Amino acid sequence: MAGAGGARWEGATLSFRYPDPARKLAGVRVLSSAFRADLTFADGGFWELRHRTPPLQRLEYRLELRHADGTSETVCDPANPERAPGGFGDSSVLLCPGYRAPSWRELPPAPGAWRTVRLPVRRLRTELSVRIWSPGEPTGRVLVAHDGPDYDRFGELGRYTAGMIGAGRLAPYHLVLLPAGDRLQWYSASRAYALALAGEIIPRLRAGLDGGPVIGAGASLGALAMLHTQRRHPAGFAGLFLQSGSFFQPRHDSQESGFEHWRRIVRFTARTLRARRGPAVPAAMTCGAAEENLANNRDMVDALAKQGYPITHAENPDAHTWVGWRDALDPHLTSLLRQVWPN
Repeated sequence: MAGAGGARWEGATLSFRYPDPARKLAGVRVLSSAFRADLTFADGGFWELRHRTPPLQRLEYRLELRHADGTSETVCDPANPERAPGGFGDSSVLLCPGYRAPSWRELPPAPGAWRTVRLPVRRLRTELSVRIWSPGEPTGRVLVAHDGPDYDRFGELGRYTAGMIGAGRLAPYHLVLLPAGDRLQWYSASRAYALALAGEIIPRLRAGLDGGPVIGAGASLGALAMLHTQRRHPAGFAGLFLQSGSFFQPRHDSQESGFEHWRRIVRFTARTLRARRGPAVPAAMTCGAAEENLANNRDMVDALAKQGYPITHAENPDAHTWVGWRDALDPHLTSLLRQVWPN
């Protein structure tokens, strides 16, 4: 990077440079879910940073450019063409030289079809547009995913499903993608949402798909909401797949205390951690090794294990990202599905 900007993976160090020959900027900062750090202006007209490499194999980041007039803007790194899409727009990506995307992405898909179902939900005073993929052969197995459209678009859950079923590595199942709706309200340990999911949404889906108890999946707040619903209304669940759940605790997550539903989440997390037993079902949890939720996820894994949940836990070399969650689907979701739905 001697003559240009950009980012580089240098073993134990990550290097960043941003050109500003006239020094028009007041500051430059790297923003990511693994760390945030300011660059320092150096001789040669560059803002520069050398940062210890977190425990990950890929870093999604953006640059915050602070202007002299006090305004700022957040941009992708113009010197790095690698991009990852996400719910808040594209991010730049820095890949470890040894990083490899999952091999299941190359599998030919099983025969199947998508359809959209309009589902009125009285308790939420709304109607959900639910996307469902069904395999070409009859089955009563159902996987329901929170943040479903994003899980499919950015986490490739549909591609994983069709590819793994097509390869005979998983038994056929229906994949249900639930839209987030009023996400911050619904997915923050809301009793109203839990009752709607368990009392209206899941029973109607099961009836329409000739299904039994479902496996529930979610990431971040979606994982929190899935566990919250299973704890309050366990009858409809056969298993849980939870990625980077937002199981906030004051001792780990004070940076989240400004969130409007912080107290509600903290109360639910505390009750769950204190419980001596729970409505145990097989569960798998993953969390990025370089993200803020790691400590609270470790605590939740320990608590659920003591309460009788047959649970596995993996820390994948990424942060709080859709691609990181995608990369952890196999073997962790694979193992859970085989456990609950053996061929």
